[in-house]
Amino acid sequence: MRHGCKINHLSRTHAHRVAMLSNMATSLILEKRIETTLAKAKALRVYVEPLINRSKEDTTNNRRVVFSYLHSKEAVNELFREISQKVANRPGGYTRILKTGIRHGDNSAMAIIELVDYNENMLKPIAEKKAKTTRRSRAKKAETAEAPVAAETPAVEETPKAE
Repeated sequence: MRHGCKINHLSRTHAHRVAMLSNMATSLILEKRIETTLAKAKALRVYVEPLINRSKEDTTNNRRVVFSYLHSKEAVNELFREISQKVANRPGGYTRILKTGIRHGDNSAMAIIELVDYNENMLKPIAEKKAKTTRRSRAKKAETAEAPVAAETPAVEETPKAE
């Protein structure tokens, strides 16, 4: 039974799991989007979001702590220079997981995990959709549905008040 076990061990030893998450976090920071299994994506989100949150304040201690997790100078520089600028105003939720279906080899659920501020398609404002057009004419129904404009009533003149 899993009473009180809150971490997904991903069927790996501790050292293998830490190394895998470190490599995946480095790839996510450098590439901004990676495709993996859904379980690994959920574990990676828990691993990488505190690192991104720590990068908001560029201090030597924060860089050393993040480097101890990532083991990559390029990823640390990218995180503190580029990504921290984009997420400066965001209070959390730096990653997005999109389910993509199943892998044909072993039927495992696949997902894409990406940094939220780097997906240009989702950042665009949603354009208003046009009304659906059909083969049938709606003009007759639209004209009859409109109520005729009421004739303007003359404005009521106010009587002068006694002073």
